[in-house]
Amino acid sequence: MAEAKKDPLCAWLADAPSHTLQQTLRDLERACKRHGTWKVRWRSKARTAPSFRFPDRHHITVRRLNRRWGEVRLPKFGPVRLRWTRPLGGSVRYATVSRSGGRWYISFCVEDGVSEVAPNGKAPIGVDRGVAVAVATSHGEAYDREFVTCGEAVRLKRLQQRLSRSLRVHGHDRRSRRRDAVRAEFARLNAGIRDRRADFAAQSAVRLVREHGLVAVEALHIKNMTASAKGTVEKPGRNVRQKAGLNRAILAKGWGGFLLKLEHAARYHGAEVVKVNPAYTSQTCHACKRIARESRESQVVFRCVACGHQDNADVNAAKNILAAGLAVTGRGDLAVGRSVKRQPPEQAAA
Repeated sequence: MAEAKKDPLCAWLADAPSHTLQQTLRDLERACKRHGTWKVRWRSKARTAPSFRFPDRHHITVRRLNRRWGEVRLPKFGPVRLRWTRPLGGSVRYATVSRSGGRWYISFCVEDGVSEVAPNGKAPIGVDRGVAVAVATSHGEAYDREFVTCGEAVRLKRLQQRLSRSLRVHGHDRRSRRRDAVRAEFARLNAGIRDRRADFAAQSAVRLVREHGLVAVEALHIKNMTASAKGTVEKPGRNVRQKAGLNRAILAKGWGGFLLKLEHAARYHGAEVVKVNPAYTSQTCHACKRIARESRESQVVFRCVACGHQDNADVNAAKNILAAGLAVTGRGDLAVGRSVKRQPPEQAAA
């Protein structure tokens, strides 16, 4: 890194903090070890929000100025004023600066001193994540909200039309200011939608772990579920547009963010999050355990073709998820796959 700073072509590296550049190289090395050297690709600066870390806590000083504002001192930046949104809650380990929706944010990783909270001993619950309803529980509760208003949906469509008609960027010497302005407006609108989704996930997760001691969820592979169905030139896909609409609906509900918030909140409220195998949880009747695709009449209605049991489809799936979660914990195995262990039989009274 020191030799690169002396190169006239890379003189701009001297303006950046050394520890931040070292973190970028460490991230690259970690990615090469995990995925292979020739499979690593740099993220597009047009599609990825910029972010960088300050790993040395001795070079970070944070102080609160008043109720609304604070100040942080960073290497090569000096004092930077920030909006104080919540208490730090511990000693700062490192800081991350990122940009979202045209605004810059700083987040601190702190050592809060909380190692493990005792189990709260409350009743368990099963959670099903869906498209029609974001979160449905085995108790019949549903958590959902609209993240995009009607006016914002119209605005998004118009911005997409303007973006498709604007001039694209070709090389470094030719840029479209109109396209950059549309993209900036598009990013600000999407940032508000993401904030609503994150707020909903955090509030729903805290409510679940406060009231229950065990939360069973499906171990969904969201990346595989939202993969494109277009296929290849030799083997083109089928129902590509329908699959693309389903992918957008899944990503719009924020399944991954909800699980992340759930695991984080469970650490502070004495709850346990158990991931179970998602196979056939939506096609199994909770009453008679019969598996039949025909029982799922629609996105909402579940009517068993064997015993006639009728329930909300998402609630029925949540009950099956809860039963699978209790079975896994009863065997003493928290793995996603099926366990070969069995709960020991009860000893007869003498």
